[in-house]
Amino acid sequence: MSSHPDRTPTLTIFCKVVDNYGDIGICWRMARQLQREHGVAVTLWVDDLASFRRICPEVALEADLQQVQGVAVRHWRGQDGAYTPDQVDDIVIEFFACDLPPGYVEAMARREPRPAWLNYEGLSAEEWVEGCHRLPSMHPRLKLTKHFFFPGFTSKTGGLLRERELGRERAAFQSGAGRRDAFLRGLGLAESEIAAFKVSLFCYPFAPVAELFEAWQDSAQPIACLVPEGVAAEAVQAFLGAPARAGASATRGALTLRVLPFVAQPDYDRLLWACDLNFVRGEDSWVRAQWAGRPFVWHIYFQEENLHHKKLRAFLDRYASGLDSLKTFSLQWNGAGPGAAGAEDWAALWSDLKNELPGIAERARAWEAQMLENGDLAGNLLEFARSLR
Repeated sequence: MSSHPDRTPTLTIFCKVVDNYGDIGICWRMARQLQREHGVAVTLWVDDLASFRRICPEVALEADLQQVQGVAVRHWRGQDGAYTPDQVDDIVIEFFACDLPPGYVEAMARREPRPAWLNYEGLSAEEWVEGCHRLPSMHPRLKLTKHFFFPGFTSKTGGLLRERELGRERAAFQSGAGRRDAFLRGLGLAESEIAAFKVSLFCYPFAPVAELFEAWQDSAQPIACLVPEGVAAEAVQAFLGAPARAGASATRGALTLRVLPFVAQPDYDRLLWACDLNFVRGEDSWVRAQWAGRPFVWHIYFQEENLHHKKLRAFLDRYASGLDSLKTFSLQWNGAGPGAAGAEDWAALWSDLKNELPGIAERARAWEAQMLENGDLAGNLLEFARSLR
């Protein structure tokens, strides 16, 4: 990896944005953590700066190269271009098996010493992940070896991304109602919404949101549902009877729905910490919900032939063992239940989930402690890359 073993390595991440915010969300968290906590000089290549800017407002849309919070950000405009070996860093990460520019790969092969080349894979609780983590793959033509690196939930995987100070920051935020309430007021919530049962909602468009809204309207307890702008837009607009823009809100029965502006990553963490229940999607917000120590429901990214249902069940088997209502609700939320649920079914599903929340909260705390035993992914990744020297 480097001819100077004690020197802090340089590292490049290539990110193609597929899932709007999940891909760049993970890459940005990892880039910042590697730079801040490990002193790594990080370059992040991103093909979609507009999505990046939604979670990091400092990003300039027209810049080919910019410095953002200590990270060099390059606009990845395509696969063309020639590169020299001195443009290649010690560690090269292709995120979710995105194809690197051919010219860059050629430069990697000419570099001495050759870089540690990692394919950062998607997070899954399936058992096969342990057997594939760290596996090598020889390039068919060049003298290069790529290694697969899998995040995961066991000590035989790379673990989960988590910043060193995250637990301390969360504890300070949750130590009293003052910081939480001030944060929520800053998002536009009224005092009645702050006092209500608070739910954050982040899901894909195909979630049965309208049915859940209907069940919440008949709740015995006031519910404040907080939805980022652009999420579940059709169902949110139907409920509001108006455009689903940030700041819009409406109350029907027990449910108050409020559209929030899309916030930067640190504030999204605070939103998760401030709510009683979080609906999350994809991978990035799913991991952040696990570190929030709050009950959550996961909406998984869709895959053809319902392959995502197998991945969902693998996680629920690990996380929701003994939590039957959470498992049943999650399967139905993802279209993996026995059939389409009507309004009455969702009322019953919600009632059962609500009654199980104390047990889910207890499980969330135990799960966090269990995940901490696997170390943090950024540190594990650097340790593995160093072992490839």
